Amino acid sequence: MENDNERYARHYALSDFGFEGQHKLLNAKVLVIGAGGLGCPVLQYLVAAGVGTIGIADHDHISLSNLQRQTLYSTDDVGKKKVEVAFLKLEQLNTEINITTYPIELTSKNAWNIISEYEIIVDCTDNFATRYLINDACVLLNKPLVFGAIYKYEGQVAVFNLNLKKSKPVNYRNLFPNPPKPEDVQNCNEVGVLGVLPGMIGMMQANEVIKLITGLGDVLDGKLLTFNMLNYEIFTVDISNEDSVENLIPENREAFELTDYEFLCGISIKNIEDLSPDDFIKKNSAENTITIDVREVGELPKADFEHIQIPLSELNDKLTEIKREHIILFCQSGKRSLKAAEILMEYFGTQKKISHLKGGMTALEQRKNEQNN
Repeated sequence: MENDNERYARHYALSDFGFEGQHKLLNAKVLVIGAGGLGCPVLQYLVAAGVGTIGIADHDHISLSNLQRQTLYSTDDVGKKKVEVAFLKLEQLNTEINITTYPIELTSKNAWNIISEYEIIVDCTDNFATRYLINDACVLLNKPLVFGAIYKYEGQVAVFNLNLKKSKPVNYRNLFPNPPKPEDVQNCNEVGVLGVLPGMIGMMQANEVIKLITGLGDVLDGKLLTFNMLNYEIFTVDISNEDSVENLIPENREAFELTDYEFLCGISIKNIEDLSPDDFIKKNSAENTITIDVREVGELPKADFEHIQIPLSELNDKLTEIKREHIILFCQSGKRSLKAAEILMEYFGTQKKISHLKGGMTALEQRKNEQNN
């Protein structure tokens, strides 16, 4: 108890927080989905604050490019699983709480069982398919969802599915009813992000979690906070719940588990084969196969395997030049190659087999890092 008194002394000293607030934190169960740029600060501050039970879900491995903003990790950790490294680092930060790791990709098949074990869910992901999946599960399970997102120099924070002040709760679909097209969305790998931005947005998310648990202050219930770090402009707007979005959400658990969120978000397409890095390496040199880089000339990293380059912007003009039966496409993140696959599917139909590297060169480079460690 003496250690507890010293560890949380600054919380105990807060007149409206004290032992009662700390006790609430100790008894709380929070799931953080994503242990990257947003997840790192969220996890560090919730663990330090003494949230009693924390889950970490992430299937990704650490790459060198992560270190510019993902402060839980170091150079020696490159190639290792994020959740495994995060667990070891966070356990050293606070040995008095329980941490559970889920080193898996969250899908509609496994999300229900994981999310149902926690009281508050924190979305620290970076893709629309997972965001919609998390949102719909939280709506069906009636779990508060603390949302965060970043883009270049700007970030967003909101709290969904809480219903403290409105006639009915607001969820992520009230903000974005339907997913955008993949080609209209760029992520950190493509446009970059200033390293300190996810730290600032992640701390805001952690702050909302602590307020939810302790009852302190006003949380962003049904509100979207937008923060621009170049000029420190902050806007907070109410999210309307007037338009019904219930019909966009699966009716029950069975319908949820049958939903293909990647297909709904355009990340996968029927009749187009998604290749893992291992499958890509096996198949790109097969007989009667052509591998096409649809990135623009000069994009890095360079591909060190046999391929030709036809940028997506030029693909329509060169369709007649593609003669082989199996076409494998790749780009930086998998978005442009998927768009290229759509173009080829429309032109060739079922005459040719069309595949693309899911995750693009980013996934391929990550595989190399794993093998080197």
